[in-house]
Amino acid sequence: MFESLSDRLQNVFEQLGRKGRLSEEDVNKAMREVRMALLEADVNLKVAKSFIARVKERAVGAEVQKSLKPSQQVVKIVNEELIRTLGQPGRLNLSGTPPRVIMLVGLQGSGKTTTAAKLAIKLRREGQRPYLVACDTYRPAAVDQLVTLGKQIDVPVYQEGTEPSPPEIAKHGLQAAKESGATVVILDTAGRLQIDEAMMAELEAIRRDTQPAEVLLVADAMTGQEAVRIAQGFNERVGLTGLILTKVDGDARGGAAISMREVTGVPIKYLGTGEKLDGLELFHPDRLASRILGMGDVLTLIERAEEVFDAKEAERLQRKMLKNKFTLEDFQKQLRQIKRMGSIGQVLDMLPGMGRLRQQIDLDDEQMQKQLKRVEAIINSMTPAERRNPKLLNASRKRRIAAGSGTTVQEINALLRQFREMQRMMKTFGQGRFPRLPGLFR
Repeated sequence: MFESLSDRLQNVFEQLGRKGRLSEEDVNKAMREVRMALLEADVNLKVAKSFIARVKERAVGAEVQKSLKPSQQVVKIVNEELIRTLGQPGRLNLSGTPPRVIMLVGLQGSGKTTTAAKLAIKLRREGQRPYLVACDTYRPAAVDQLVTLGKQIDVPVYQEGTEPSPPEIAKHGLQAAKESGATVVILDTAGRLQIDEAMMAELEAIRRDTQPAEVLLVADAMTGQEAVRIAQGFNERVGLTGLILTKVDGDARGGAAISMREVTGVPIKYLGTGEKLDGLELFHPDRLASRILGMGDVLTLIERAEEVFDAKEAERLQRKMLKNKFTLEDFQKQLRQIKRMGSIGQVLDMLPGMGRLRQQIDLDDEQMQKQLKRVEAIINSMTPAERRNPKLLNASRKRRIAAGSGTTVQEINALLRQFREMQRMMKTFGQGRFPRLPGLFR
């Protein structure tokens, strides 16, 4: 998401950076480009106009003119105004007598059912006891999907099939949750292909009967400007308390994220990334603004790494690295952990400047994933002894590994060369020739 917008904005800033001092005409020209970039990214017209007006007012003022590096000051202003537009980070209100009810609403296909399971995992990690209620009696197999997800994540699911009305199921589910000792109830309500009167009346009845602490709109980030109209419609009828944007790792242009918050005044609370059930991130406007401007998002990367990497295992690997005893077996374990962090493209885009570099050298995410799979297949085709001691790999062993992994001897040789280079670098660090970087191997 935001790839196109990010590219356009970075081009504008590069042009500004070539100028020593900025005139008002320079700023006006840059703001026209920024406005076009926002509109092409599906940002609502009123939101784009308001954003440009605020940036322009500050950019032609004293804070830029007195700056030693005016172009950097403009980037700073754009970043601050993006954060302002995206709003304060919204957090769930789970205070009061349990169980607290969270009601998920949205159109069909927005990912409500999967998001309900993701949210249950997130809340359980925070010490809550979640309980899922299947209120979607319209979509074929919706109830079965939630039941299956509940079993997969070991969270109880209340369901009565498709016969009773959704408001009745919601009331019965809330009572069952109270009896089970749950602290949070997540209602997976039905979506429609479009907003209609019957849908809204049903949601109003569920809200009236269950008194939810949170009413969260689950919106597909790829919906574009239509998402703003959808958010307004739901907010007017059921009173939204927050937004969850799904599919933000797709090829969405990103305008929905910028527009919905500004138009509705409702905070974005979570971003859904990927199809895996742990792919739900707390929304941080400053981090998202950094991603849009190509500055990376190191904090989110660190948080993902902390969730995925085992601390004791990381410490053991650190000792092996510094003693130059790192093997292909260890490398294989590292690869598996890195894959759990998300797509390689996502990880690279969180590193400052890397997203831009990745595009310049045409590093395709799908190609990187395929290459990683080939590397893993090669290592998997080795015996434990060969992984621990690659010097055993003579010509006949390499031919056997190539046949077993569906690769070539040349690819195996290339992997071994890269691995030896990695070992040399680790040996250099171990001998203290370079200063240790804080947290490099943690």
